This record gives sequence, structure tokens and C-alpha cells, in this order.
Amino acid sequence: MASVLVLDVDGTLVDTNYHHALAWFRAFRRSDVTVPVWRIHRAIGMGGDQLVPAVAGRRVEEELGDAVRAAWKKEVDGLLEEVCVIDGARRLLEDAVRAGYTVVLASSGKPDHVDRYLDLLDARELAHGWTTSADVSATKPEPNLIQAALAKAGEDEAVVVGDSVWDCQAAKRIGLPCVAVRTGGFGEQELIDNGAARVYDDLDQLRADLSRLPVTRAE
Repeated sequence: MASVLVLDVDGTLVDTNYHHALAWFRAFRRSDVTVPVWRIHRAIGMGGDQLVPAVAGRRVEEELGDAVRAAWKKEVDGLLEEVCVIDGARRLLEDAVRAGYTVVLASSGKPDHVDRYLDLLDARELAHGWTTSADVSATKPEPNLIQAALAKAGEDEAVVVGDSVWDCQAAKRIGLPCVAVRTGGFGEQELIDNGAARVYDDLDQLRADLSRLPVTRAE
């Protein structure tokens, strides 16, 4: 039985967190709502179903949520050409496969966005599978995305790798360990406070520790 490495994509393998923060800021402004970019950044890692009420309140969600999410898609589409792979991402994927992990890329991104990231990472031959927004009904910090990734792997013994507090919270809800990298702009202590078993400064540091990652079965 192979252990599953559930790898977050946005902010962990591709450098998108600040693109997303700017796109959400612009999307809110289209509806005459101003949310400080720093506050939006704190919510990046959530899906849009969670992010809008989290940063702008329930009233904005009820009245404008769908419009804001549609505007975000248009805004972020215009930034995709600027997205780059985070240094060490491809090396991490290759070494994880060599180490015997079943690698599943766990993203709640739109299918066309995930397709672009797969191309950037040249990951289709390395990953056992991947998820998109089409695979989940609720996004992080709900654990649905991780559960969908495990279903694609056909295993439940896993470790989650992410960059945000929301990755850590989602893993914790189903009893899986999460190791975090600081590539998404979250601090070490806040990641630990939200359940990260370990925190790495970058992907190469994580890659060097692949054989020692904590692995358990999902609850």
C-alpha cells in the first residue's frame, strides 16, 4: 500500500496567492465593495464559496456573492499569463514519486486554471490524479477536497502538503497530518497554531524531508 501525498496547488506549487488576492479585490470593487487586500490575502486558500462571506460579510454574500465570484474569474483569467511555478515544485513531484508516494494534486480551482497549472508543472505523467472545483461541493476549510483526492488515489493513508491555515484546518478535520510551506505568505507560528505538524521555508527543504513525513489514515 502506497502512502498518498495530497499536494495543494495554488500557493504551494504555483505562485498564485497574490494574484488571487488582487483579482478578488478588483472583483469586489466591480460591485462597489472595498475589501482591504491584506484581509483578502488572509482568506486565500478558501474557495470562493467561503471567501466572500469571510471577508465581506453575509449580506454581501447574499446580495452579490455570485456576481463577485463571476467577476473574480474574469479578473484572475487576465493574470494567468503571469503565474509562475514555485521553485522546487517539479523536483518535489519527481522525488515524491521516486520515494513511493501516490501523488494527488488537490485543487479547488476552476478546471481551466488547473489545466494550465498542470501544463506549467508538466505534472500529468507524475501525478496519480488531480481535483478541480468540479469535484467538491464545499471548499476549505471543509475537508471535501482532501477526501476527493483520497478517493482518486484509492487509499486513505496520507499526509497533506499546503501553504495556508485553511489547508491545515481541513486536514485536521479528518485526522490527517498537514505539513506546510511558507510559499503562500502565511507565518510559521500561525500555521503551527492551525495544526501544521511541520513548517518548511521552501519546497526543497520539504523535499529533503520526504522520507520522514508523518503519515496516518483519514478518519
